[in-house]
Amino acid sequence: MNKLLTLWVSLMFSVVLLAGCSSTPSGDRQAGAEVSEQSMGGDGGDGSGASTSAASEGGAWQGDPLENPNSLLATRVIYFDYDQSTVRADYLDAISAHADYLAANPQMVVRLEGHADERGSREYNLGLGEHRANSVRSLMMAQGVADNQLVVVSYGEERAAAYEHNDEAWALNRRVELVY
Repeated sequence: MNKLLTLWVSLMFSVVLLAGCSSTPSGDRQAGAEVSEQSMGGDGGDGSGASTSAASEGGAWQGDPLENPNSLLATRVIYFDYDQSTVRADYLDAISAHADYLAANPQMVVRLEGHADERGSREYNLGLGEHRANSVRSLMMAQGVADNQLVVVSYGEERAAAYEHNDEAWALNRRVELVY
């Protein structure tokens, strides 16, 4: 009987201990309230109502740099000329911005997905998509991005962005997409 009572008391103590250790969101809510107040332009209690929000002052982006629509990092598709794998000059700045971001964030990995339009054989288009992705990869590695941060995949003509059979659609399909 004494062993049964000891076992029961131990079990109840364990249940109470586990219940007491469970996380409560009240601390998180409080921290979230502080962040929310700051991001909403809280005035610090001086009554002036002055906003400290960077968005309202035209300041720098405060979120994830990859989510900033006004950044060069928002450019995630690199287009190519017909039957070419050389990166066009108008995309060099965007590639450089992605390379800088990746070099500063060595834990990040980007998949470079090469594509081609429907003209040419399946095998040729797979090779061309790979050459295009490797062109972007080479530029990034020359700017300090580690090899293990870049994954090259070629889809050739298999994942078209546009399905029409005209110059505009073909131009949209000749691309490398950067997928984080």
